[in-house]
Amino acid sequence: MLKDTAITGLTARAYTVPTDQPEADGTLSWNSTTMIVVELSAGGQSGIGYTYADPAAATLINGKLGPLVTGGDAMDIRGHWMRLRGAVRNLGRSGLVSSAIAAIDTALWDLKARLLDLPLASLLGQARNQVEIYGSGGFTSYDNRTLADQLAGWVERDGCRAVKVKIGSEPERDPARVAAARHAIGDAAQLFVDANGAFSPRTALHYTHLFADMADIRWMEEPVSSDDLAGLVAVRRAAPSRVDIAAGEYVYTEDDARHMLAAEAVDVQQADITRCGGLTGFLDIAALTAAHHRDLSAHCAPALHLHAACAVERLRHLEWFHDHVRIEHMFFDGAPVPHQGAIAPDMSRPGHGLSFKRSVAERYAA
Repeated sequence: MLKDTAITGLTARAYTVPTDQPEADGTLSWNSTTMIVVELSAGGQSGIGYTYADPAAATLINGKLGPLVTGGDAMDIRGHWMRLRGAVRNLGRSGLVSSAIAAIDTALWDLKARLLDLPLASLLGQARNQVEIYGSGGFTSYDNRTLADQLAGWVERDGCRAVKVKIGSEPERDPARVAAARHAIGDAAQLFVDANGAFSPRTALHYTHLFADMADIRWMEEPVSSDDLAGLVAVRRAAPSRVDIAAGEYVYTEDDARHMLAAEAVDVQQADITRCGGLTGFLDIAALTAAHHRDLSAHCAPALHLHAACAVERLRHLEWFHDHVRIEHMFFDGAPVPHQGAIAPDMSRPGHGLSFKRSVAERYAA
C-alpha cells in the first residue's frame, strides 16, 4: 500500500514555439503556439500535464490554482478537480480557466499512474489497444502544392484513412483547394473539411453540398459557430446523409456538451482534453456522448489524448493535428508514432509515457 502520496510541489511554465510556416483557418491566423506545462511531484515521482493556451494560464496555475492542490493526496483526482472548479466560480469556468485546470488534471492522472507504476491506459481500463487517427492541417495559408504534399504524406507514409483541410478564410479559393486535396489522396482516404465557424447556415449548406458532390467529403466540422446550436441543427438536417456534421472543440464543461447533444446538433461530438477540464472532464463528456448514442472524436493534442482515448466506449478517432504533433515530438520522448493509420500507447512506460525534454523546451520559454 502506498504511504507517501502527498503532493509536494507544483510548477507551471509557458513555452511559445513558432510554427514551421504561417498557419490559418476559416476565422483565425497564427504564427506560433503556446504550450503550458505543469509538473507535479509526490512520493518520489513526478507527473506532467499540459494545455495549449495563453501564458496567462501559467500565471493562474502558479498563483490561484496550484496552492489548492499542493499538500493534497495525489490519489484524490476527482476531489482536486471539484475543488479547482469550485474555486474559479467568480472567474468563469470556461476558456482559459478550464484550460488551466486541464493542465493540472492531466498532470495528476500521470502522477497517479506513475505512483502505481502503471500505464495510464491500464489504470483507466481499456476499451481498445490503439486509436485511429486522421491527418489534420491543410491550413488556408498553404498553397495547393504544400496542401497536397501534406495530405498525401499522411495517407502514404502514416496510413491515415482520413485527412482534413481548413476552409472558409477565402471561400472563393476553396473549391480549387478541396479539388487539390481529393486529387492528392485519390480514393485511398476519406476527405474532411473544417470551416472553424466561418459560415452562416445557408452558406455552410451551399459548400457542404458542393464539396460532397465534387469531392465526396464525409465530414463538415464547425460549418457555423459552435455557439449557434440552431444553425448547427439546420445544417445537420439539410446536409447530405453521408456527410457527418461535427463540433465540440470549444466545449469547456459537461453542460456545454450536454446542450449540444440535447439539441441533436452534431453527428459526432468532439472534445478536447486540453480545454474541457482535463482527462476527468473528457471522460465525463465521453459518458454523456455514449448516453446520447453518439460517437466522440478527440480534438488535437494526440500524445495527451492517447491513453484516455483508449478508455472511451464510443470513440470514432483522434485528430493528428500537424502543429501539436510537431511540438509534442519536440518536447517529449515517448510521443506516439503512427502505424497503419493508428497510434498505440507504450505499455512498457508508466503514466502517459511521456518524458519531458526540458533542455529543448527551455529554448522556447515565454
